[in-house]
Amino acid sequence: QVQLVESGGGLVQAGGSLRLSCVTSGIIFNIYAMEWYRQGPGNQRDFVARINNSGRTTYADSLKGRFTISRDNVQNTVYLQMNSLKPEDTAVYYCHVYGRTYWGQGTQVTVSS
Repeated sequence: QVQLVESGGGLVQAGGSLRLSCVTSGIIFNIYAMEWYRQGPGNQRDFVARINNSGRTTYADSLKGRFTISRDNVQNTVYLQMNSLKPEDTAVYYCHVYGRTYWGQGTQVTVSS
């Protein structure tokens, strides 16, 4: 059974930082690219970042320089470091296995002004 469990969300003031984690099980983690998406209130789910199995990263243009995706192939975990957070970053953040229909349950990030 595939499981993706996100954690690390919370309430933070604008300008602050958070580090999200997504622990996976039931997949051969080190062969998959992993992604983060987010869905703000009333919005569609949008792409945030991707890291492939060799560590190459891709970001949404609007987030480059503030967000960093990384992975630990021993811990089967993907991370999202978010810096200089803005109120518009408020969303539920989801972990996703690239090319598959595996999603986590999401973790809420709320940025206050």
